[in-house]
Amino acid sequence: MAKTDRLKTRRTITKIVSFSVTMALFLSVATAQNEGQYTHFMNNRLSYNPAYAGSSGNISITLLYRNQWMGLNLQPSTPGGDAGSTPTDMLASFDMPVKWLHGGIGATFNSEKIGYHNNTSIALDYAFRIYWGPGNLAAAIEANLNSLQFDPSSLVGHSDFEGGQTTTNDPLVGSKEGSDFLIDFSTGLYYQVPSVYYISLSVKNLLAAKSQTFNFHNVRTLYLMGGYEYAFPYNPSFKLKPSLLVKSSGLRTTQLDMACLLDYRNAFWCGLGYRWGDSFNVLAGVNFLKVLQIGVAYDLTTSKLGFGNGRSFGSLELYLNLAFQIDIPQHPPTVSGNTLYLR
Repeated sequence: MAKTDRLKTRRTITKIVSFSVTMALFLSVATAQNEGQYTHFMNNRLSYNPAYAGSSGNISITLLYRNQWMGLNLQPSTPGGDAGSTPTDMLASFDMPVKWLHGGIGATFNSEKIGYHNNTSIALDYAFRIYWGPGNLAAAIEANLNSLQFDPSSLVGHSDFEGGQTTTNDPLVGSKEGSDFLIDFSTGLYYQVPSVYYISLSVKNLLAAKSQTFNFHNVRTLYLMGGYEYAFPYNPSFKLKPSLLVKSSGLRTTQLDMACLLDYRNAFWCGLGYRWGDSFNVLAGVNFLKVLQIGVAYDLTTSKLGFGNGRSFGSLELYLNLAFQIDIPQHPPTVSGNTLYLR
């Protein structure tokens, strides 16, 4: 690479880094539900950072199901009524590299139900990727489409506890089922040296879109993630894969997830994790023919929500990933012409 080209590349990288850091510092106070959490965060990087799109070099499809705080005894607000639900998340994502776009594309569908609230979101990603040093660097933009639904008809207020039989009309919530639709954007940076390490920085909900129906804002959320692969020198069939995720919502609350997996020949893995102030986690999985991955995680709740007297006995998470490549054979050029006879 010529010196001029290297200078242009460094300036481009500097601009990208400066932009992302500015966006991170732009985080401000907002009120809304936080982004969903997954114990398999290391296998679900696209939902945290759009710049991950296409980085694996495969066409990748990921499915996740999470049932949080299982067994938590929720009492219905009225006799014979519905008690709502503990958080339940379902996620499906897709990403692939696209050479003519110099990067990758991706999409994530997420459905979350908490109590009487349902949130369905679709994220569409484009990542631009360049080769830098021993690895590659990607910068991305993401469009977020959120459908919100809330049914307050089963909620009760102060008057009901005084003997009334009708629900209280909260002016901030309303008395009828409501819905709203929000559009927001996210951005991110992702650098990786394949099979060695990766570093991820992203900011979700840049616009902090506001719902007039439900009277709240999306929370601008900063994600910092990283991971490393260490092969044992005397037995490279075994690898340690530590990973870390830091999430900061509105610069007011911070959550720390850490995990370390032991991988054997990219066929089996198991490991332990910890979510600060919330749970100890156990993960395990298997890889079939290096195409299909199936994993499970169990979170042992350590907060006051866990164990005994109707409290949670943990959270369960199921993970599935299908990754493959499509090789299009190159056909030899067709040559046609007329035979010239000389006399």
